[in-house]
Amino acid sequence: MKNKFNMIVSLWCALIVVFATGCSSVEQEEKQKKQEKQATPQMQNGFWDEQRKGTNFMNSTSLPENYEEANEFNIEFIRLAPDKWAKERDFLFDDKPDATPNKDFLIGNADQYEGIVENDFKMLKEDLDAAYARGSKVVLTVLSLPGNRWRQFNNYENDDRIWQDFNYHEQAALFWKDLAVRLKDHPAVVGYNVINEPHPETATGFNDFWTEDYDKWYDKIENTPADLNRLYGTIVDSIRSVDADTPIILDSGLFATPWAINYLKPIEDKNVLYAFHMYEPYEMTSQNRKKGFTYTYPGKVKVGNDQNEKMFDKTSLIDFLEPVAKWAEKHNISNNRIIAEEFGINRMVDGADQYMKDLIDIFNDYGWHWAFYAFREDTWDGMDFELGNQPVKEAYWDARAIGELPDRKAIEVDNSIWDVLKKDLNK
Repeated sequence: MKNKFNMIVSLWCALIVVFATGCSSVEQEEKQKKQEKQATPQMQNGFWDEQRKGTNFMNSTSLPENYEEANEFNIEFIRLAPDKWAKERDFLFDDKPDATPNKDFLIGNADQYEGIVENDFKMLKEDLDAAYARGSKVVLTVLSLPGNRWRQFNNYENDDRIWQDFNYHEQAALFWKDLAVRLKDHPAVVGYNVINEPHPETATGFNDFWTEDYDKWYDKIENTPADLNRLYGTIVDSIRSVDADTPIILDSGLFATPWAINYLKPIEDKNVLYAFHMYEPYEMTSQNRKKGFTYTYPGKVKVGNDQNEKMFDKTSLIDFLEPVAKWAEKHNISNNRIIAEEFGINRMVDGADQYMKDLIDIFNDYGWHWAFYAFREDTWDGMDFELGNQPVKEAYWDARAIGELPDRKAIEVDNSIWDVLKKDLNK
């Protein structure tokens, strides 16, 4: 009897060990799957396989709370440009002289790149960590590169040195390599957009796509420093030497106009995407209280250097964007590798809501990713669509005057333009 009892106890002990081991094995497997799902940037490659809808953050400083607010509107990715973080508040908000004209965020000084500025990177890293903690995905872009300081930080003059000297190509490539080494494992980052709105055309005598011939222009500058394809090839190779996986996003030329995509040469890399911006007709979308509001949408607009009057409606917008679709088809680029990464219109233009709806409908029909400009930009209210189509309320300016973010509930208005965005983001 005693032997039989011992056998039963031994059997139960064995079963408990097996069960415990099995549970431990299952728990370990589940834990490993969870870690793999959350962490590796290689997993980010699939982020762009389905259409994504996002917005742009181009604020004066890091504002982590905006990630949380963006998530509430089902905004799927943020295109982040941190360059303004290097400048003083009175320069950004009060039109005072720039106290640090040679200070450029991350790169130190656009005159000569000598390594990433550690304090700047610390701030960027903290912001990206905050984005990840709030469940946001980020495309990182920059407004300045070595030899290419952003126009608004360069006395409103184009800095064309990068289009005249291959040495700046190499400096830009080194900067992105240094940045990729540090960010390739960051789980919030779903793309490196290597330069915002490149414009080699303006450095070489080409300014007006309405009247000038792209093919003739490109024949003259191909394989010179003004060749955007040469710059992109150098930067992509440099990034890929340290980061094989993070998606890279390349803008078309002439400030990312859709028409300039025609001379862009696709890169043999499955994780490269191509982007354009859409603010055309610029004469209409950029209207403001100072310029006056001459044009409405739909309507006729005078465009280009010859000031020809053209009708703009949804059909016209489709025609304007057709070069992107044709280029993608020609080069066998799938629609999920195209991003309309900025588009917008001054919120007080009559018909702004219809303009945004028509563009979104076109992007959706193609299956292109898109990101409206902008979400709660703190230095300019012209495309802060939550504010409606009227001048902002006094509470907005009161908060701005003391350096605080406005209470959105205090300035809330019913408006059709924000409804257009909310409706599509909630689909």
